[in-house]
Amino acid sequence: MNNLNNEKICLLIPSLGPGGMERVMSELACYFDKKENIEIHLILYGRSRRIFYSLPSSIHIHKPKFTFNNKKRTFHTLKTLFYLRRQIVSIDPDVILSFGEDWNNLVLLSNLGLNYPIYVSDRAQPGLKRKKFQELLRNLLYRKASGIIIQTDIAKKIYKEKFPSQDVASINNPIRDIQGNKISDVSNKTILSVGRLIETKHFDLLIKMFAEIDLPGWKLIIVGGDSQKQKGAKRLKNLISELNIENKVTLTGTVSNVEDYYKKSSIFAFTSSSEGFPNVIGEAMSAGLPVIAFDCVAGPAELIDDGENGYLVPLFEMDMYKEKLEKLMNNKELRLKMGKNSLAKVNEFSTDKIGEQYFKFIFEEG
Repeated sequence: MNNLNNEKICLLIPSLGPGGMERVMSELACYFDKKENIEIHLILYGRSRRIFYSLPSSIHIHKPKFTFNNKKRTFHTLKTLFYLRRQIVSIDPDVILSFGEDWNNLVLLSNLGLNYPIYVSDRAQPGLKRKKFQELLRNLLYRKASGIIIQTDIAKKIYKEKFPSQDVASINNPIRDIQGNKISDVSNKTILSVGRLIETKHFDLLIKMFAEIDLPGWKLIIVGGDSQKQKGAKRLKNLISELNIENKVTLTGTVSNVEDYYKKSSIFAFTSSSEGFPNVIGEAMSAGLPVIAFDCVAGPAELIDDGENGYLVPLFEMDMYKEKLEKLMNNKELRLKMGKNSLAKVNEFSTDKIGEQYFKFIFEEG
């Protein structure tokens, strides 16, 4: 980019609710906003358009005035598409950055025939099967993007094979500093897990393993709310009751102070089988926690150095997972050593470093 004067960045995301993708977008918006002569516009166009994360008042926020009625899904999808087109033309940005797999299709459709450089970021597990129509749209529309941003090197390889003529960048997520580069008190007998209560997070497996280990004084806390109409809270509460461990396992629901839970825990346990880039693992590391996770297709291996700052366990190897978790529970010195290594590792993912990678990519290519 030769001239930084009065440059406009238009950020598009369905909402800024309490999710990983949304947190990353909010942190990037804040980072871009700190740069001189940069004007930030944020368009929230999904069904909820919620803002959970704090944003500077200098960021221009745009939302449709109409309510999305899912009973008239086709009509309101078209209405949203034309809203996006009008709003983007009105903003007249120098560059556009869009987050969200299927949502990116809508953004690209809304810009057909316009000349704005658009960068799309996919956030889900690479290679994840999508509905045929959405996959067809993506195969056609992503070729019109100025660049594609994904989160891991594994994902980059997959996308380069799928879109060989496109510029694909692998940029990890920024990880926020939980407690000023200080390690948590790993003497607390608390295991923490964080995520939406959906089936692919496999909290039921974690609860069962915790119950089987059954070490005195230890507690398991799961932070996260229901999602995707799966009634996860009810399902997990029933399991906890069946195992008779109501006094040892806590489901907090959605909270705004998740940092407090990281600070008061000693181990972070993650049992997800499908990830793009698990922000919660990074946040746990930022709090100085050792992490144990399944080595699913993408994400955990970018953050966890097996045996150094935690453990990577082959997917659904339950006996090994339980063995490693119990080892951490029984060894405070090991938790302390791995927690210190987590703090060192997480410095590679600071908001400033990751934000600058995004900034250079979208402007140097644009």
